[in-house]
Amino acid sequence: MPVNENDWLLCSSQKEFELRATEMIEEFADEAIRTKGHFSFVLAGGNTPKKIYETLSTKDCDWANWHIYFGDERCLPADDDDRNSLMAEKSFFSKVSIPKNQIHNIPAELGKKEGAEVYNRKINSDMVFDLVLLGLGEDGHTASIFPNSEFDESKQAVPISNAPKLPKNRVSLTPNRLSMADNVIFLVTGKDKKNALDKFKNSENIPATRITAQKNFKVLISGVN
Repeated sequence: MPVNENDWLLCSSQKEFELRATEMIEEFADEAIRTKGHFSFVLAGGNTPKKIYETLSTKDCDWANWHIYFGDERCLPADDDDRNSLMAEKSFFSKVSIPKNQIHNIPAELGKKEGAEVYNRKINSDMVFDLVLLGLGEDGHTASIFPNSEFDESKQAVPISNAPKLPKNRVSLTPNRLSMADNVIFLVTGKDKKNALDKFKNSENIPATRITAQKNFKVLISGVN
């Protein structure tokens, strides 16, 4: 999606990157809870958002009205250190009072097909997420939608089997489902992302450019140049 230059936010340090991301998440959460009483938040996995979740956990938010989802998950046992859900549990959920029944992990331990089917049934297909947080891979992937990934666009959650890094099997929300969001924030850090970021800026055919937002689309950048 073509993004206005004002929506590309370049940070001078990793600390500024983490603080700005946290502030934006808080603002979107406060607005959603103020206007409709709850906040639906799709988390990104991987290493980039971990510090943001740790910082977020120190804030005084209306946690009782937060509802958590995941953009993707790796097909590993639930207690595996490489699971996105375990990273989020350690860095975020264990430190705040979000009700457990409002944290919707992807059951990827069931395998890619069954895990996707279960999550597909769990998510209300008409729900517009308040905020989706995403990363950008070196190859332009986002969530677990990689270049040349094949999947059923009519589904919300789909099995993925071509991840370039282990584990190859994953479960991911589709670009269409991720785009059913009022607000989207991409988190982009590291010099190894420069090529992908250039393609993203130029709206080239990479998975990340398939994502849109209904209201605000932000790209937060640190340490890429």
